[in-house]
Amino acid sequence: MKQVGALVALGIGALLLSGCDARTAMRFGWPAGVTPEAEKMGDLWTWSVIAALLMGILVWALIFWTITFHRAKRGDKDVFPRQTAYNVPLELTYTAIPFVIIAVLFYFTVVVQNDVESKTDDPKVVVDVTAFQWNWKFGYREVEFTDGSRYDGFEGEGNPFELQARNEATHHGEELPGPAGGRDDDIRNYLQFNQIETVGSSNEIPVLVLPTGKRIEFEIAAADVVHSFWVPEFLFKRDVLPFPEQNHTDNVFQISSVDREGAFVGRCAEMCGTYHSMMNFEVRAVSPEKFDAYIRYREDNPLATNAQALEAICEVPESVTTVPFDTRRATSGDTPTDLGDASNTSLPNCTVGANG
Repeated sequence: MKQVGALVALGIGALLLSGCDARTAMRFGWPAGVTPEAEKMGDLWTWSVIAALLMGILVWALIFWTITFHRAKRGDKDVFPRQTAYNVPLELTYTAIPFVIIAVLFYFTVVVQNDVESKTDDPKVVVDVTAFQWNWKFGYREVEFTDGSRYDGFEGEGNPFELQARNEATHHGEELPGPAGGRDDDIRNYLQFNQIETVGSSNEIPVLVLPTGKRIEFEIAAADVVHSFWVPEFLFKRDVLPFPEQNHTDNVFQISSVDREGAFVGRCAEMCGTYHSMMNFEVRAVSPEKFDAYIRYREDNPLATNAQALEAICEVPESVTTVPFDTRRATSGDTPTDLGDASNTSLPNCTVGANG
């Protein structure tokens, strides 16, 4: 038991010396969640680790107790210790306890999973997410403004090549993602296209602007291979597959809200080819008022870039969370410079609407 006490004291001492506050330490390495669903998953993770540690301490204590108090004494080396085989109550106990632990963990896992995967029929913002080698395209299909009015930006489904030829001017001459970069002739007619879109490129990390305090729906799909949509502060990731219907996958999920403003890095978490590690994006959470101004600016200025729209609402126009990161698809290059502080993305001395 002395050894157990020493181990516990050592762990507590290491925690205190690390300078971590209790709330950070209780996350056991997970980032702070920014959605209600993330908070629930974080709580499940915390209590699961605590239960595992308690069980581990119990097992360690039993091991040390056995080693300490049931060692062979001098002169008794040839004495066979008393056996407890076929002790039915004891065997039932250590068989039932793991089943109870599993049942409790399973119950709380199902409860949290149902909350995370729940969907409503009236999301305030609907975003179409298209992953392609090796970047992202974000489109705003539906938006409900704070004054109750709505924006419908849906343009259509179809083959990216056809839509690219038809809407080249609408998308500022940007090359839209095609199936496997043009190497695949399969028709991806499940892909969504919208009037307001942000397309990442080798020169620009895409910034997905979202409002705080509103339910947001994401419909995700891949234009080529399997990718994965991952924002660490959401505390979960979703695989992004091509042909979601044929693959029998639910490619729609919702978050009930983003609870604080800021910039949060997004990544592809599925190995998808040569430049997988550079397939980053940023979620920029802004106030509902700023988000309304952002959508209206892009609606009124269809040829404006996403960076210009961000500047119009007094936000830093470039990604600030993916540094250090070189957007160029090369094996070497200059060291990138820091673009800003992810905790404060507002431009100083700027008034929303002044640039619009």
